[in-house]
Amino acid sequence: MNLEFTYTVDPDDFTRAGEASANIKKKLKKMNVPHEAVRKVAIAMYEGEINMVIHANGGNITVFVNEDSVTMVLADKGPGIPDVEKAMQEGFSTAPDNIRALGFGAGMGLPNMKKYTDEMKIDTVIGEGTTVTMKVNL
Repeated sequence: MNLEFTYTVDPDDFTRAGEASANIKKKLKKMNVPHEAVRKVAIAMYEGEINMVIHANGGNITVFVNEDSVTMVLADKGPGIPDVEKAMQEGFSTAPDNIRALGFGAGMGLPNMKKYTDEMKIDTVIGEGTTVTMKVNL
């Protein structure tokens, strides 16, 4: 089994944010992927999706599913992350007040993405964008 799913995340669209993670969650359940792995993928991908909406002018998510793992590649053309180490700290956020008023931007996105995956890598270039690759083992 080698499957690939691609999703587009629209910028500033909080009404549709989370659709990609909900869709992949349904697909993984139909494939009888273990419940705990489905949960981890859904949480990590949702957090990434929200980050893309808030910080990165949207982007694309590609999900690769095979016998051993689910790999999510989240790629954007946003501003990049100036200080990845700082961004990984729980509670650190660069989200503006209007986003926080919506209940987002608590600074838990990247920490939760790391917490709920077995591997996570961040490639970021200031002014060009960020690619986050996350893997959940099955």
